[in-house]
Amino acid sequence: MIPPAGATRFARVRAYLESVHIPPGPAAWAFEFLLFGFKQGWACLFGGLMLALLLGTHLFYPADAPLHRYDFLTLAAIAIQAAMLAFRLETVREAVVICAFHVIGTVMELFKTHAGSWIYPEASLLHIGSVPLFSGFMYAAVGSYIARVWRIFEFRFTGYPSVRATVLLAAAIYVNFFAHHWLPDMRLALFAAAILLFGRTWILFKPWRETRRMPLLLGFFLVALFIWFAENIGTFANAWTYPDQRHGWQMVGFAKLGSWYLLMIISFVLVSVVHGVDRDPAGSPD
Repeated sequence: MIPPAGATRFARVRAYLESVHIPPGPAAWAFEFLLFGFKQGWACLFGGLMLALLLGTHLFYPADAPLHRYDFLTLAAIAIQAAMLAFRLETVREAVVICAFHVIGTVMELFKTHAGSWIYPEASLLHIGSVPLFSGFMYAAVGSYIARVWRIFEFRFTGYPSVRATVLLAAAIYVNFFAHHWLPDMRLALFAAAILLFGRTWILFKPWRETRRMPLLLGFFLVALFIWFAENIGTFANAWTYPDQRHGWQMVGFAKLGSWYLLMIISFVLVSVVHGVDRDPAGSPD
């Protein structure tokens, strides 16, 4: 595989690794597994760096530093984004996705913190209302991962529903995140709608030579589970705090997995609009 002109640095490394010749057998299986992990790690680069910053500053940031910890996190996130573009570790399209997620996430944060769903316990200068600006980058990290993994693994789909239907579902999920504070929570109905829409959708991805596949709903769950683990690290690092954590840290409840699952659908649909959906002719309803 020869990377196209203007490809990112990762694309060149990826092309080299994918060109390695290993005869079929256990060695090839092990190499594919390691290559899959390498690609996943690269797709998580932005989120992984942010998570490391949350934990590192919690453990080592000086209490008497002239710059608030939250403000340092905001400036560090901007620096990471700028460096990834400058060193061509990320495409401009992926940066656009990150900005969109930042805006969507910040709007949700403003509402949810006002409603008391969680709080940011530390001081900051770079904030909107009670929401420090670094928080939007947490949502942006999810968007960054999906946009990058989509390109890296060359996603294709069978049985993918119409784009209009997925956008309507994503919009309904987003509205419910706000409306359930006054109206009945439609979460169960939204889960059912997601199963109806994506129940027969399979995602096709290419770790190395062979194309692999899995149910898209399973993919949503696996990523939501990973985010739930990351959220436990974030709350342990006192980046934000839920009401039941005010008197000491405890694990985030498993019920939050449902929220992240629904957020995954919003994130996935937004990226699908930007990237476009490559439908595999075999099995696609369209």
